[in-house]
Amino acid sequence: MGDLLRIDLTARTTTQETVSPELIKELIGVKGVGTHYLCEEVGPEVDPLSSQAKLIFVSGPLAGTSMLGGNRYSLFYVSPLTNGYGECYSGGNLAPQFAKTGFKVVIVEGKADAPVYLEISESGAEFHSAADLWGLDAFEAEDKILERTEHPKAQACVIGPAGEKLVRFACVNNNHWHQLGRGGPGAVFGSKHLKGIVWHGDKKVAVARPDEFKALVKDMVERTKDDPGVAAYQRGGTMNMVRLLNGKNVFPTRYWRKGTVEGFENITVETMLEKHGTRNEVCPPCVLKCVKHNFVFEGRHKGLECEGPEYETAYVFGGLCEITDFAELMWLNDICDRLGVDTIDGGNLCALAIEASQRGLIDEKMDFGDPDCVAAFLRKMSLREGIGDLFAEGVLPVAKELGLEDVAVHCKGMAPAGYEPRVMKGMGLGFVTAARGACHLRATMYKPELMGLVEPRTWEDKAAVYCDWEDRLTIMDCLVYCRFYRDLVPWPYITQVVNAAIGTDYTEDDLHQIANRIITMTHDFNAARGIGRESEVLPKWVTDKPMEDETAYDLPPSELAAMLADYYRIRGWGELPAMA
Repeated sequence: MGDLLRIDLTARTTTQETVSPELIKELIGVKGVGTHYLCEEVGPEVDPLSSQAKLIFVSGPLAGTSMLGGNRYSLFYVSPLTNGYGECYSGGNLAPQFAKTGFKVVIVEGKADAPVYLEISESGAEFHSAADLWGLDAFEAEDKILERTEHPKAQACVIGPAGEKLVRFACVNNNHWHQLGRGGPGAVFGSKHLKGIVWHGDKKVAVARPDEFKALVKDMVERTKDDPGVAAYQRGGTMNMVRLLNGKNVFPTRYWRKGTVEGFENITVETMLEKHGTRNEVCPPCVLKCVKHNFVFEGRHKGLECEGPEYETAYVFGGLCEITDFAELMWLNDICDRLGVDTIDGGNLCALAIEASQRGLIDEKMDFGDPDCVAAFLRKMSLREGIGDLFAEGVLPVAKELGLEDVAVHCKGMAPAGYEPRVMKGMGLGFVTAARGACHLRATMYKPELMGLVEPRTWEDKAAVYCDWEDRLTIMDCLVYCRFYRDLVPWPYITQVVNAAIGTDYTEDDLHQIANRIITMTHDFNAARGIGRESEVLPKWVTDKPMEDETAYDLPPSELAAMLADYYRIRGWGELPAMA
């Protein structure tokens, strides 16, 4: 019996292998190990939607343990959206069941000749027909798969219609409202005729040094008590960010024109708590209670309930599309979740469609502030109907086809999260350097910039701060810790956790070196696929166009290039190649 399970969908066979203990020591876990297998097994010529593409699931050293914030699982793949490095992490209740199968790594390859779903347990994998599930939305599919599974604690991840239609920003859902969300993993599922995977197991999860680990868990429990950051998450989750960012002029609005939206009070955490019967949920074991289950009690969406919206969903629909009604945001959130699309890319594309409509570039009649036109467009994209078929391909084909290359806001083909880089210049650096595209999570540079640890508007010395945060959060992704625990796991603590979990004696310097090695692997993976220096830019809409308000803040290309040059130097990648 091995701890790596390989599943061939074409042949409907499975094999078991062993993950090298040396590999775990060298790369710690999830992000390091997943990136290793992606680099080793998926060549630069492989199309992300071909049968040669692979889905690499990895369980971390913390999954299934009592460590707070360790309940996450991961997926590595070639992104159909960017054609480059793809990684996703999701919470909910699935990670412990994955860990209890006894497999550290599960690699799915090939393509089934008809729709299937997989059942993975300690004994391996079983293949089940998904013919009657194909076409169902993500909620219905997950419920039906679990109804057919005998294990009482089984958990499932599934795709919706968008994944089946190979929409390049389709998600993989678990527990209805949690997603492997960015870069289109759902389309990879769909290309393989894989509707979902159900996970269950009863194996005990062990760490290398249980006594040390137990003491560290106890320490974590103590440090969460009376912590103001923990209290903030318990109160409002990520929706706390709406008021904060709007107040600092960094809430992207009206398709990246401004940093504030009129009527923002209607989509704040206060409105959520006052009007929507908010119920706290957790991904156990956790104390943050950041997941907010909300209800609509009146109006045209009466009876709707969902977990969320999270801040990023509020930014794309509330800011970029200027829809300032909380119930409408919940409705659009629900549409995305059921169809199985990433709200960040989906919402950005809806706002870009409004921009295109108002320029007379598409026949759709759309306007900012209109939830009905946005909802209709989401469905058209997700089902590839009409002009939605073009937008389902992602921002790069849209920009090229409609002549919006200088307008469409993205990096490497991925739309950014909700932080205005003309004000928060470190976030601009983060968007262009993240291997999976314009990502905010690789270093969460918004945190030191918003909290005053660094000056947002300056670019000098920003790369050094960014690299330190990116290194530590890369180690978090190797374990895996929830990103919201970043303030609770400083370098001394996370070093102890790594050593107790996998049995090493690393120093902080050792972990910096490991993080840099993993980040370099992701960079090299993209470079081999032709995604190099020319991709590490933001469009002229951001770099050459000041914000359209009284501040007129900007991010000149020279400043972005200077930060990027510092980043290359710190990472040891040599002198930054000049742009052609």
